[in-house]
Amino acid sequence: MALCSPQLQKFLLNNICCNYVCNKASSKNVVVKGGEGRVFCSAIAIDAPASLAGVSGIRWGSVKLKGAREEMEDDVVIVQSDALDGFSFAAVFDGHAGFSSVEFLREELYRECVAALQDGRLLKGKDVKAIKQALQEAFENADAKLLKRLETNGEGDESGSTATAIFIRNDMLFISHVGDSCLVLSRSGKAEILTDSHRPYGNNKVSLQEIRRIREAGGWIVNGRICGDISVSRSFGDMRFKTKKNEMLRKGVEEGRWSEKFASRIQLKGDFVTALPDVFQVELGSDAEFIVLASDGLWDYVNRNDCSFSFSADGFRSSCPDGSESTFTRQH
Repeated sequence: MALCSPQLQKFLLNNICCNYVCNKASSKNVVVKGGEGRVFCSAIAIDAPASLAGVSGIRWGSVKLKGAREEMEDDVVIVQSDALDGFSFAAVFDGHAGFSSVEFLREELYRECVAALQDGRLLKGKDVKAIKQALQEAFENADAKLLKRLETNGEGDESGSTATAIFIRNDMLFISHVGDSCLVLSRSGKAEILTDSHRPYGNNKVSLQEIRRIREAGGWIVNGRICGDISVSRSFGDMRFKTKKNEMLRKGVEEGRWSEKFASRIQLKGDFVTALPDVFQVELGSDAEFIVLASDGLWDYVNRNDCSFSFSADGFRSSCPDGSESTFTRQH
């Protein structure tokens, strides 16, 4: 697998700092990639041939692009270890209103997931229902801790972040997804979109469910944004739509965004934004070629339904023929 198709490669190489990472990890070592530079999309490409077992058989590429914005609020994390029954971890975080939520999650989310999975014992047990419940618990625990952290940072920290995280082995994939990043699997040359975007607009089934949930919680939507503010309906942080909704209403009145009469009619019944993830299990057979996990910024340039963006398997493997680490960097 190569990280880039000709079209995407040209775009990436001319605009970003690009890191290709291939790394072996023994059962005694955990290798973490990510969080080193704030170079606005983040993407991870993964190749896990069915003929290769364990962490050493999984090849990774990651890239981050700041674009024209003043601050990079995305990040990627890759944790490679043989300890979790052969599963490795990867996640893409798409932050907004600051970087502090991403900064917290890139360290804490993995720890919460591992703890909820009982240090990997649940993965060995193959009880899918228990695994799903554990990962949902991990995301909600991480969000509760983040909200406490944001409160200590002061009222000015209104940051939040989406997160799409995976545990992957050569034959199995578990996805935990909150927000609007997207994971695409190439299977026999055809793209399979494995996640749905959590957004408060659109006519698809997921969007309509999100819109109904928000309204039932007492929220409202203006021009595709919750309370005229945020365009994603599930995320970590964003405490003004969770623990600080009353404060948000008062602030809106003070700033003239809505009237006091309007605010008095709002009946708060729940969180407008939630960190409860969608959790899926996907089997990876010999027809599974590669996976691309990226924030929404990438998919603005690449058609996620079209595997002609497809990354050449031979290209990536030839870049790291022996599994050793290889890094390429280019900056503007």
